[in-house]
Amino acid sequence: MGPRQLPTVLLASCATLLALATPLLAGDPDMLQDFCVTDYKSLNGPLRLNGFPCKRPENVTADEFFSAALAFPGNTCNSVGSAVTAANVEKLPGLNTLGVSMSRVDYAPWGVNPPHTHPRATEIIYVLEGSLDVGFVTTAGKLFARAVCKGELFVFPRGLVHYQKNNGGAPAAAISAFNSQLPGTQSLALALFAASPPVPTDVLARALQVDGGVVEAIKSKFPPK
Repeated sequence: MGPRQLPTVLLASCATLLALATPLLAGDPDMLQDFCVTDYKSLNGPLRLNGFPCKRPENVTADEFFSAALAFPGNTCNSVGSAVTAANVEKLPGLNTLGVSMSRVDYAPWGVNPPHTHPRATEIIYVLEGSLDVGFVTTAGKLFARAVCKGELFVFPRGLVHYQKNNGGAPAAAISAFNSQLPGTQSLALALFAASPPVPTDVLARALQVDGGVVEAIKSKFPPK
């Protein structure tokens, strides 16, 4: 191979690698047909997929692409003062393979959606009512935070710890959109203090630089599921 051909070969190789990597960078794998409505009954069988099996197209109805789940406020009478209502592939079968989902978050006055992550998706939040204090923390430990008012948007990058808090004395509500049919949610508090089997107390005590009794006291507030 001549020296003049080498840059061309390298360029072609780089282009091929980028093309192959593109599906890996997406929130979900690309779809291979018009739609793939989830066949929930198949989940009772032995077959397991990275995703959900499809119904035969002739058995699909328009109702499987419809949901009114986000039309109604969630019950915020709980210890954190918020409620998340999901519209993902587990609730809306027509979302399967489409790589999108949504949720509604309702907040009591001063209610909090506690720190959590979505390991499989970026989130964009739109405030329907009220005003929120929101923020996310980068892997370098920097907090990006600000107030977001009715009609405004904020983005939480994929996988980063983030939170929302109603900063007013009236109820608030927001709609979140994700670039995954099943973004996943991992609460930091539940992951650390309500795992089953539990995370060892001495590990948490050293990580948090507190006494083991403090860790046990916190664990008592989050009984394992």
